[in-house]
Amino acid sequence: MPRRPAKVTQADLARAIRAAKEAGASAVSVGPDGVIRIILTGAAPTNPTTGLDEIWIPSEALQRYLKRTESG
Repeated sequence: MPRRPAKVTQADLARAIRAAKEAGASAVSVGPDGVIRIILTGAAPTNPTTGLDEIWIPSEALQRYLKRTESG
């Protein structure tokens, strides 16, 4: 009977730990389901906005890119 593939590889863990260190995380945990959780210290919860009070304007670089890729 062949072995089943790993849910999380050693490379995945190395990338997660490296990213966590760069972000100043306090802990990295791996659940039995293969989910990697990075716990940040002092991270304030974000409040979702309704989107009605904010107007998003793309940057100039993005506008140039979009203009180049427009079809028609």
